[in-house]
Amino acid sequence: MTSVNSNERNKELYSFIYGEQAIAYEVIRKSFAEDKKKKITIRVHPDCEVIVTAPECSNNTDIHDAVIKRAKWIWDAVCEFQTHQEYVQNKNYVSGEMQFYLGRRYMLKVVKDNNSSSSVKLLRGKLLVSLTKFDENKTELVKVLVGKWYKHKAQRVFQERINDLLPQTNWVIDPPSFKVLSMQKQWGSCSAQGSLMLNPHLVKAPKECIDYVILHELCHIAEHNHSERFWRLLTQVMPHWKKVKSRLDGMAELYLNE
Repeated sequence: MTSVNSNERNKELYSFIYGEQAIAYEVIRKSFAEDKKKKITIRVHPDCEVIVTAPECSNNTDIHDAVIKRAKWIWDAVCEFQTHQEYVQNKNYVSGEMQFYLGRRYMLKVVKDNNSSSSVKLLRGKLLVSLTKFDENKTELVKVLVGKWYKHKAQRVFQERINDLLPQTNWVIDPPSFKVLSMQKQWGSCSAQGSLMLNPHLVKAPKECIDYVILHELCHIAEHNHSERFWRLLTQVMPHWKKVKSRLDGMAELYLNE
């Protein structure tokens, strides 16, 4: 699963002090198969949430020690994501706002056109939304139309990228099915049956970032967890995935902003 946040669940919360700052973290306990390496992993998400995944048998002292060993890395990651958040403002879906598509920025332009049905299209560097009328529901209508446009584009782009990437993934026997579903917590996921679920907001990112997420999920068809073999497989098909992931993480707040 390529994550941008954590799932809703019963929370086991703790904190530690770094300098004069208290940093909260959540612990998720996970069961592992007997033949799988059991270790504690730490992730900092774009909303500055710190998630620690640990084996069910781990005691709190071991978990806290693992967190303290990476305290500076956690602090640096939190600070970086906080900097990103300073530039993110809630969208009002009015002319002049910025939208993204395949890594490029487009200015939103909303116009009234009595002679045609409501529509959305890219036109000369703008995302043009045409409405048959302006009324009190204008903002909500623009938001719905833009959302549908992104889902339609995502369906086409994701299919194209999957088709292009499949020759690299010789462990995938049959082309996987996929669904486009808006998610606040994940870029994508892969079911035990090998079906993919992809976030339409991902279509706002450059193709290389889209490829990273798709390849990440396709690797889960061979390895269902983030084992060492999983990361070796991902590195095999995308040697520079860490750089691409960092690029995607750096823009996550902007791409997910609605």
